[in-house]
Amino acid sequence: MYEFSSNSAVPAGATLEPPTTAESTTRVIARRRTADAPPSPSLARDASKAPVRVLCVDDHVVLVEGLKAQFGIDGQLRCVASLDSAEHAIDAVVEHRPDVVVFDIEMPGPDVFEIADRLHHLHPDVRFVFLSAHIRDGFLASAYRVGASGYFAKGDDLEEIVDGLKRVARCAEGTFVMGSKVRARCQQPKARGTRLAMPGQRSAAATGAPATLLDSLTQRELEVLRLIGKGMSRGEIGEELARSPKTVDGHQERILKKLRMETRAELMRFAIREGLAQA
Repeated sequence: MYEFSSNSAVPAGATLEPPTTAESTTRVIARRRTADAPPSPSLARDASKAPVRVLCVDDHVVLVEGLKAQFGIDGQLRCVASLDSAEHAIDAVVEHRPDVVVFDIEMPGPDVFEIADRLHHLHPDVRFVFLSAHIRDGFLASAYRVGASGYFAKGDDLEEIVDGLKRVARCAEGTFVMGSKVRARCQQPKARGTRLAMPGQRSAAATGAPATLLDSLTQRELEVLRLIGKGMSRGEIGEELARSPKTVDGHQERILKKLRMETRAELMRFAIREGLAQA
């Protein structure tokens, strides 16, 4: 946001006459009375509603400018700084003291999740969210693991993202806010809610952790999916896992059903996209 100061203009050729002593005295008294007077109740209320301070870490200039413009329309948020890399994000947090940091995931420079994890441990009072063009199960899991307070898609409406940032700034500690496209990708966090959280960890049931399609797979099914992503045949996967090809086929059928896919080629592309094939 920009701050402007307005100065009264003087017409060309005009001359200003110094005020008389009486006029000067009157003006000084008026200024003193104004300075000494207590602020009006309405001004006091407005001052208490300080805008949410946002640090944008995103190399997409158009999106950042769009967010700034939407912040100005909304009036309840303010972009205090923007960076095109996460490299100096920690220093920027110290300098600008934001309430919320918005991280793009796929940027040049250091790993964003690693930087966010450091931020979470160094400044636990600062909330941060991820904003990405891609909604991937692995990204969602990493965002939740490093302590993020939300995940939004760049395809979400700017108004929705702004409303989400306000929710993040005001929500209880540990809450995970998702944009509509992210929620559509996720399942309801039902089965995961039965797990007990370790000390210092967030409870999935209490916070609405993102339960993705990938979460629905068993450990064995994840392993089969990983090997499919590596391009291994059913026979090769069977040898790798000491299982029969028929057993591998059964795992593949269940994986297809859970991931809502129809072909092995789709599974291979999904595993590569999620980074499973590199594990």
